[in-house]
Amino acid sequence: MARAASPAKIALTRVLRARLPFAYTVPVNTIRFGTDGWRGVIADDFTFENVRKVSWAIARYIVRAEKPGQGVIVGYDNRFASERFAQAVAETIAKADVPVWLATAPCPSPAVSLLVRQRAAAGGVMVTASHNPYRWNGIKFKASYGSSALPSIVEQIEHELATVQVHGVPNLPPRSGQIQDLDILAPYLDTIDKLVDWEKLLAARLRFVVDPMHGSARGLLIALMQRHGVACDEIRGTRDPLFGGVNPEPIEPHIGALREAVRRGGYDAGFAADGDGDRIGAMHSDGTFITPHQIFSILFWHLAGTRQVSGDLAKTFSTTKLLDKIASRYGRRVHEVPVGFKYICELMLEGNILMGGEESGGIGTKLYLPERDATVSALLLAEVMAWHHMSLGALVAHLHSEYGEHHYGRVDLELRPGQKERAIEYFADSQLARLGDWPVVHREDLDGIKVYVGDVGWVMVRASGTENMLRVYSETTRAESTKRLLNEVSALVQAL
Repeated sequence: MARAASPAKIALTRVLRARLPFAYTVPVNTIRFGTDGWRGVIADDFTFENVRKVSWAIARYIVRAEKPGQGVIVGYDNRFASERFAQAVAETIAKADVPVWLATAPCPSPAVSLLVRQRAAAGGVMVTASHNPYRWNGIKFKASYGSSALPSIVEQIEHELATVQVHGVPNLPPRSGQIQDLDILAPYLDTIDKLVDWEKLLAARLRFVVDPMHGSARGLLIALMQRHGVACDEIRGTRDPLFGGVNPEPIEPHIGALREAVRRGGYDAGFAADGDGDRIGAMHSDGTFITPHQIFSILFWHLAGTRQVSGDLAKTFSTTKLLDKIASRYGRRVHEVPVGFKYICELMLEGNILMGGEESGGIGTKLYLPERDATVSALLLAEVMAWHHMSLGALVAHLHSEYGEHHYGRVDLELRPGQKERAIEYFADSQLARLGDWPVVHREDLDGIKVYVGDVGWVMVRASGTENMLRVYSETTRAESTKRLLNEVSALVQAL
């Protein structure tokens, strides 16, 4: 017979329950969603157990809020064990009696979004950590409309996840018959093949080199170019879970290999994609980096001005002001939103948005999907070069001559605990009157803190939503001023 609890123990238990109710509702290992899904360090918090928890939360959401009989598409990138994590995702969702189509090969995130939309699926899951360092992996959920989950959907998934973290994943029998293989890449390539004028591009006789950075966009752009006889080569197109020792993010300093290839091969331009193929980077023929802001501006200028496609502009808080000037010239409204493509997507679904994009190189257009896609952006950028018979460098120079110079920079700072919070508090302080030699004339706080200095430009600080770092952004009328502002603010933050 079990020994009855003593009156003292019963009393203590009642006290603990009264004073510490959270101990019974909040798990120790909390999984949090950032600006675009959940990410974690492999074998630390990104484990098979946690992957199954997130997958079961998604399954619960699908069953309650979508049409579960329409099924879920699961894709994965080139990261370490991504295919095994994707199999775990598929098996977990299938246990909820939901049909699952599992990719037969690594694929870019936008390909999953496209197939979700084309097949009218209930949603899609992409196993990826996007541009994060090699030790990370993650899960993105793609909604039934074929793009990032809206904040309202994320909130519902997080609500389901809170329940799963308390009660765990139920021990249900496997339903392997609900899982089918799916070739995602072939229909994806056939669809985006129709987005550009191949005759115009072929007639321009341009030569390109592509750098997928060992990510899941490998082999795609070169396949389309070569299909139509456009000269194109590829570097870093093999699978490497270490990404060649750099972060798979198509910005400086990670794309030195592309610069070397462009110069050595005498190419007209180089294009790069991040680890899951939704963010673009580019290189001029002399090795000058064309920033995502410049790419976004070139594409919007061409579509709104040259092609006169209707629609407004949506951009995140950290993106260039050059876009505002182009939009004003063509009578287009500018919608500014917090960082995260889900906010861009929401506007593209609600209204007539010609283009939407973010500072990191994620750009979408109503000509295709309300979704970022590096391969589509590269195709459109190549078409702009062919259309105007101008190099990327000449296109940037043209915009600067028309709208004034805009020089952008970003620094990522890994800080000690508490420094991020102190930095945000410092720059939000209304008593801050100067930064270096420049007076503070205005301040905005849509997402992070943006400080305008004199008539030179602005600097912004924002805590990363997925990593333990503070991002410092700046844009001014001169490259030296931008560099100086970034250096001074970075030093100031480090000293806090």
